Amino acid sequence: MIIGSIFQDGHSRNSLFSTEDSVHRYNPTYTPILLRKEFLALGIEINTPDMNDGRQLAFELHVEGRPLAESEVPRYLIATENPFINRLNDDLEYFKRFAQVFTWNQKFFALGNVTPILFPNQLVWTPFKPYAERDLFASLINANKGFPYALDTDLYQERIRVIRWYEQHAPSQFALYGMGWNKPARGLGVLSKLRRRIDRIRSQIYGYKPFPSYRGEVRLKRDVLARSKFSYCYENVSDLPNWVTEKIFDSLLAGCVPIYWGANNVADLIPTDCFIDRRKFDDMDTLHRFLESIDEDRYARYQAAIYDFLSSEAARRFSSEHYVKTITERIASDLGRR
Repeated sequence: MIIGSIFQDGHSRNSLFSTEDSVHRYNPTYTPILLRKEFLALGIEINTPDMNDGRQLAFELHVEGRPLAESEVPRYLIATENPFINRLNDDLEYFKRFAQVFTWNQKFFALGNVTPILFPNQLVWTPFKPYAERDLFASLINANKGFPYALDTDLYQERIRVIRWYEQHAPSQFALYGMGWNKPARGLGVLSKLRRRIDRIRSQIYGYKPFPSYRGEVRLKRDVLARSKFSYCYENVSDLPNWVTEKIFDSLLAGCVPIYWGANNVADLIPTDCFIDRRKFDDMDTLHRFLESIDEDRYARYQAAIYDFLSSEAARRFSSEHYVKTITERIASDLGRR
C-alpha cells in the first residue's frame, strides 16, 4: 500500500473523513470521504499526518494554501478557496513548490504543473416542489462575515444591501438564515467598528435585533431552499472566472431559482435559463419587480432547465466524482511513473 498524508487546517485523527466536518458546520464531508475511497481503490491510503507517524510516505496532499515544512516527498495542492481569503492560492512562487496544483484559477493554467478543476458538489436531488408549494418568496443563507479591508468586488456588502432592502420594502417576502446574524454586520473604519460594538451591546442587553429578517441558523440548507421560490446566491467576491461554489448548486439541487452574482463567466458554465443574473438589473427595485412578474408557468420552465442541466455532462464537471477522479488519477499516474 502506498501511503500519503493529507493536510487541511483544523483536522487531525482523520476527522476530515468523518460524517460531519468538525471545522466548517455546513461543509459536507462527502467529497473527502469519496477522495479517500478512490485512492484506496488505487492502492493508495491517505491519512491526516498524525495518523502516518513513523510510516514511509510517498507524497503529501495539501488542501488549500498553507505554510509548508521541509519535505523530501512530492507535494500536491488543491486550491479552491477564494484567493482574497487565502492569499497563497494566488501565489505563483508558492504554486511552483508543488508537483501538481489542482485549481479553477485560469490565470495559472499555462503553468506546467496545473490541472484545472471546478468546485465540487454532491449532485443528488429529489423531485422539485412547484411554485405553489413554496411558502417563502425569497431567502438568503450565509454566515455573517465580511472582509477586514475595502475591496471593489466585495459581495459581502451586496448581501447586506439585499437584506436591508427587503427589511425596508418587502419584509414579508424575505427570510434570512445562517450563522451570526444576531450580531451587527462587520464594519470598516473606526466609526463603523464603534457602531458595531454599540449595536452588539444593545443586542446583548436590550434584545435589539440587528437584522429583523433573521430566522435563525439551519442545519440543512435544503430545508429552507425547498420552501423558497428564489434564493440570493452571491459569492464572496465578483468577477473571478470559474469560481462558482456550492452556493448556486445548493439552490439548483433544491429546485429553487437562484439569483446569482459572482463568476463573470458563469454563463459559460451554467445555462442562463437556470438562474437569474443579478448583473442584468440596475437596482433591487427593478430586480424585485421582475421576480414578482414570474408566474407558475415561467417558474416551471426555470425548473425544467435546471433539471436538464443537472442531468447533463456540463453539470458533471462540477461533481465530486469528477473532481475526485481528476485528482486521484493524476497523482496515481505520477506515483506509477516513479
